[in-house]
Amino acid sequence: MLALEFPGCDRLLAMIDEAVALGDDHAVTDRLRNGLSDAIRDGQIQLPDCVLEPVADHYARRELYRCEASGYSVVAMTWGPGQGTPIHDHSGLWCVEGIWHGQLEITQYELREQQGERFHFEPVGTHLAGAGSAGSLIPPHEYHTIRNPSANAIAVSLHIYKQALTCCAMFQPEGANWYSKAARQLGLDEAA
Repeated sequence: MLALEFPGCDRLLAMIDEAVALGDDHAVTDRLRNGLSDAIRDGQIQLPDCVLEPVADHYARRELYRCEASGYSVVAMTWGPGQGTPIHDHSGLWCVEGIWHGQLEITQYELREQQGERFHFEPVGTHLAGAGSAGSLIPPHEYHTIRNPSANAIAVSLHIYKQALTCCAMFQPEGANWYSKAARQLGLDEAA
C-alpha cells in the first residue's frame, strides 16, 4: 500500500525489499543502513515536499509506505528547531534511521537496572549525525533520544521499521539516572 509517490520511491522500496528478504535482523539492518546512506547521498530519491514542513508543537511523523507483504513501514520525521524525544524504545522492533536533511543529536542509553516500572539508564554515547548518515537499533539496544540541536533549521530523518511502530515506551526522569516508564501511542501526521 503506497501512501505517497515521490521521485525514486520505486528505487528506495526495491532496496528495502531486498534487504528485508535477508531475514536475519543483523543482516537486514546492515544492508538497510548502507543502502539508506547511499540513497541519501546520491540524490536520486527526492522525498515529498511535505516532509520539509515542521509541526509547531511536536516532531512530525509521516508514513510514506507500509508493505503489506513484509510488514515494514517507512516513516519520514520532520524535526523543528529544538524538537526532540525523551528516552524511548521501539517496542522490540529493529529500526534503521537515516538523516535526510540537517543534523540530529542522538544519544544511546543502556539499561543498567530495573525495579518494577523504574529504570536506571546510563548514557553511553552522543553523536551529531548529519545528512547522509544512518544508524540502526536492534533490541535490546534500542533506548535512545533524538533532538534537533539547531535553533533555526529543520531536520528530516527517514525511519524504516520492521513493522509499523504504533506505540512505544517513553521514560521520564526521576533523578540520579532513574526514569519512570509510560506507554505512548504514536500518531501519524498527514502526508500530502
